[in-house]
Amino acid sequence: MPELSPAAAIARAQDPDRFLCALWCPPGRREAAFALIAFNHELARAREVTGNPLVALMRLQFWRDAIAAPTPRAHEVAAPLHAAIAAGALDRADLLAMVDAREAEAEEEGFATTGAFHAYLAGTAGGFCVALGRALGAPPALLPALQRAGMLHGLAGVLRSVAAHAAQGRVLLPADAADAAAVLKDPAAAAPAVRALAAAAPPAPDLSALPRPAIAAALPLVLARRDLRRLAAGRPAPRTTADRLALSWAGWRGRIPARREAW
Repeated sequence: MPELSPAAAIARAQDPDRFLCALWCPPGRREAAFALIAFNHELARAREVTGNPLVALMRLQFWRDAIAAPTPRAHEVAAPLHAAIAAGALDRADLLAMVDAREAEAEEEGFATTGAFHAYLAGTAGGFCVALGRALGAPPALLPALQRAGMLHGLAGVLRSVAAHAAQGRVLLPADAADAAAVLKDPAAAAPAVRALAAAAPPAPDLSALPRPAIAAALPLVLARRDLRRLAAGRPAPRTTADRLALSWAGWRGRIPARREAW
């Protein structure tokens, strides 16, 4: 295997699910996808690495400035991100929207409603799929469906990470579904909310018409479906070899079939 670029190495180490999806990008867009994954990881870290919301907002501002800068920043992620923007592979507006969506994580009161929680997921994980879809030439009419696919992947990710977030002193579950204080004290207290949120997940979009070159942007939906089914049934949802094979099968076929079964 050829040596990975710095952005690809970060993507593989920090976000193996999206890294596997990116392997199904056309070769000419693969490095842009790796830069986007690494960028998304940096945005997620903005709040993870500090308990101070102001510091988190300052870290997000760094990325706004890096996106707008006419020359690349001397940073292992900012430099390849700038190269992808300059090459026309990534859209500045999509990237800025991803930064803006992360500001919600700096709000100490968290999400009051499930609707607000879903909107946050649509902007973060959903925004990622929109940015990648646009980079891969997805038709504009299908970008909202890609956003829904990403939102579902983000939902599954949050529900799988309740204990990890609690260890950081954070609860991302909405207040109308779970008691944050109880979850911080014992993450197991979130189990009923996790099952309920997974079972009531919005329906998966139909992406069967997505052109083959853009399939990588939709592949997170394969994992989301599998994760949410397990979570709704109250089963642990660790990543499995079967999950990766299902994703790779969809990537090889070049399409996401419409699915009718319940979560």
